[in-house]
Amino acid sequence: MGLLFTIVLAGLAMIGPFTIDTVFPAFEQMGRQFTSDTAAMQQVTSLYLLSFAVMSIFHGPISDAVGRKPVMIAGLLGFTVASIACALAPGLPVLLAGRLLQGAFAGAATIVSRVVIRDMFSGSAAQRLMSNVMMIFSIAPAIAPVVGGWLLSIGPWQSIFWSIAGYGVVMAVLVGVVLPETLPTAERRPLNAPSVVRAVLRVGSRGSVIRLTLVTACTFGAQFTYIAAAPIIVVDLLGLGERDFWVLFVPLIGGIMVGAWISGRTADRVPRRRLIDVAMTCALVAIAVNVLIVAWQPALPWVMLAPPLAATAVGTIFPVLNLEILDQAPDDRGAAASLGAFGTLFANAALAGLLIPLVSDSLLHLALTSLAYAVVAMALWLWHRSRPVVMEAATT
Repeated sequence: MGLLFTIVLAGLAMIGPFTIDTVFPAFEQMGRQFTSDTAAMQQVTSLYLLSFAVMSIFHGPISDAVGRKPVMIAGLLGFTVASIACALAPGLPVLLAGRLLQGAFAGAATIVSRVVIRDMFSGSAAQRLMSNVMMIFSIAPAIAPVVGGWLLSIGPWQSIFWSIAGYGVVMAVLVGVVLPETLPTAERRPLNAPSVVRAVLRVGSRGSVIRLTLVTACTFGAQFTYIAAAPIIVVDLLGLGERDFWVLFVPLIGGIMVGAWISGRTADRVPRRRLIDVAMTCALVAIAVNVLIVAWQPALPWVMLAPPLAATAVGTIFPVLNLEILDQAPDDRGAAASLGAFGTLFANAALAGLLIPLVSDSLLHLALTSLAYAVVAMALWLWHRSRPVVMEAATT
């Protein structure tokens, strides 16, 4: 497929990072306007992730019934309306309601776009395209807080949400013009509540899907610990300003981009499971080393030496794990994508809303939290590795 096709898919994947990270620099300004403390402002992120997670269960099965494009376009239009509601919010309760709606609609395009890749490609071709999409998508978390800081320099915090709304409109047009419908009418399932529920239960009853979902959630949780705590790390723990988020995000996202490149380059050379073995081990070692460094010297530049290495490993793993999940349910790919996304997003929402406020008092506690996620991810992967292979096409 052409470059424009890849860019559109990456643009859909960028919705999440732009919606989360662009707002980070505005937390202080919004907190002052709404007289809200750090814990209350953290809910701006966690509620978005929670609604994203809950609604992600339904986007995939619905796309299995009505097709991929209608779900993506409808989701983008709803996301745009929710972003406008956030921009017009007179207080924190209305803003939080808008964030709930943003999360509810954002997943439609983000999740279903992954299914489009697997609809059209298989094997190493799917892995290469998924990796290329992730390489482009990885730019978003690095530039999003920078864009947010720039927008704050020329306007109030509302300008961020107006910009996000404009992004939703542009992506809806591009989906309509560039992307093909990849689910033939003959392969669609009935659209009714019982059918959707049955699809979710059918996929959710597969042990391989549940195991891989948990592995993905914990692997990404090790990385997301730093993303969710970014406003606290940059401003409170490192003593930097609202335009200095690049100090954290550029190294992390650079690592993820390198990892995605490695994943794509090894698609024809290294079996998927072997690649995950190696990358998972590298992530665990890098995160353990990070704990030692932070305990020794919790200051720049030392605290940013190991996290990019861990990010590289996570970036290598993530595209492959997503394909592994989709291949467990070839007749219900939408439902499989939804359950995979639900697990990661629900875990991220809990991490951002419940765990981060408890462990963000020091860089060491955050590093230990990341290590705990990495250890659990490795244990779960070894458990899954010991089970029989159940896939659409053998890749081990």
